[in-house]
Amino acid sequence: MIDVLLNDPELVTLAAQVHPGGNVDECIARAAWTVIAEPGDAVAGTLIRELGAVAGLSAALGRSSSLLPPGATNAAASRMLAEGRARWLPRAEPPAVRTAFHGAAIAGARLLIPGDTGWPRALDDLGPHAPIALWVRGRVDLLHRHPRVSIVGARASTGYGEHVASEIAGDLASTGAVVVSGGAYGIDGAAHRAALGVGGATVAFLAGGVDREYPAGHQTLLRQIAEEGALVSEPPCGMAPTKWRFLARNRLIAALGHATVVVEAGWRSGSLNTAGHAATLGRPLGAVPGAVTSASSAGCHRLLREYDAQCVTSAQEVRELLGGIDREPDMSQNEQEQEPHHRRVLEVMSDRRRLSIDEVARRSGLSPECVRSVLGLLHLEGDVAFDSAGWHRSHAHRRS
Repeated sequence: MIDVLLNDPELVTLAAQVHPGGNVDECIARAAWTVIAEPGDAVAGTLIRELGAVAGLSAALGRSSSLLPPGATNAAASRMLAEGRARWLPRAEPPAVRTAFHGAAIAGARLLIPGDTGWPRALDDLGPHAPIALWVRGRVDLLHRHPRVSIVGARASTGYGEHVASEIAGDLASTGAVVVSGGAYGIDGAAHRAALGVGGATVAFLAGGVDREYPAGHQTLLRQIAEEGALVSEPPCGMAPTKWRFLARNRLIAALGHATVVVEAGWRSGSLNTAGHAATLGRPLGAVPGAVTSASSAGCHRLLREYDAQCVTSAQEVRELLGGIDREPDMSQNEQEQEPHHRRVLEVMSDRRRLSIDEVARRSGLSPECVRSVLGLLHLEGDVAFDSAGWHRSHAHRRS
């Protein structure tokens, strides 16, 4: 399968579109992994870590009698890899990968993979359960802006819960925080709307593809988030949300947030699953109290008693929960050094004339490898565009 995919001219073209400036083989392989493996598949994550996405996919779907990476020779590892192969092989169809790429191109989605400048390294804390790749509609930069606060709660929320969620999310977003949630009815929706209402930033993690605006009643909201914030998913475009994918995406909400706040939750609410991930990752955890007679707040009270959550009643108390987290973007030293490179690349580009990577490199005085990386990130952020004639500044950047 992997050879068929890597030598498909149509896929190569689409890969360059959804992951501009990146390694095409790596892009196609990781996209294929999102098709065949469910979110959080630790066996897939381990195989990719040991062999790489391309070699790992070849080993997983090839005819080799052994899938074991170097050093993994025990019977338990062999059994787990064999079970993984049994899960992946039924989905290993090239047309499914093509469908994912076509869906992303139509939806205007981008593929983000580990190692990209815009990759949110906070998700790497999930270890073997970290995402293999992310499909994104919207602003990639929000995934590594500081601070990020995850606000979650009940779908069947009360007026009280929605009011508190809106007050906290709106206040935080108005002062630069990114509000992270899951796009669901109830508390999630209230948090997203409040952030957008003050002109702030918000990120929604979806349980299906980013082209599946689910739930249907939130279609308008999700489209607004895609335009002004970011929709993010592990499943590829075209894949439907399922109960287990909702649970799997909760770990991403918890991992991306510098802190998680639960506003309303029943005794067995799915929000407690998100809170559990936050606690496991060592992220600060807050819970908003409610009436002791309210079943909608029983889960929050449980968090306060059993999970060492902090009592939160306002945005200011959420800021205290965040502690000393600064407001600067997540950047390695290498990424900080790239910021001037971004400016140099933009300064030599035009919205009329198309340039090749080599031309941009010659004009900017940067290496072609550096230019390729910078153009990829600028494309994800909407500052530059690419067509058959070459690279150019986007109209959106010119208007800004």
